[in-house]
Amino acid sequence: MKDLDVEATCTILNNIMEYELAGVVRYTHSSIMVSGPYRIPIVEFLQAQAQESLLHAQEAGELLTGLEGHPSQQIAPIEETHKHSVDDILKESLEHELKALDLYKDLLSVVEGRSVFIEEYARNKIGQEEQHSLELRKMLRDYSV
Repeated sequence: MKDLDVEATCTILNNIMEYELAGVVRYTHSSIMVSGPYRIPIVEFLQAQAQESLLHAQEAGELLTGLEGHPSQQIAPIEETHKHSVDDILKESLEHELKALDLYKDLLSVVEGRSVFIEEYARNKIGQEEQHSLELRKMLRDYSV
């Protein structure tokens, strides 16, 4: 880790932590707003996403403090669209996952070849975010015109 840009790594980890915490709020809000015949499985999916976002935020914070960084107490901005159809919620969730994917890719680009541990962490999260994106795309198929 001698070539690791610790400051850049900590900045990205802080951004990830703030974004994942925003995900907790976003997914919790969305799960409360779901209505319709498929409410129960979609609520369960969104609640699981909220729990996973919290775990991801905690993991990023642990890495951050391990690098002697100081975690922010902020969350990333959350846009309230006031659109709460299942289609809108799933589209917003997909956008959220794609942004998270970009953050983990940013982290990978900074740590690749410099820290095996953080590189593997970033790759693992990239895989998870890609999986979530695929699931959301499949869920959205039923709502396409």
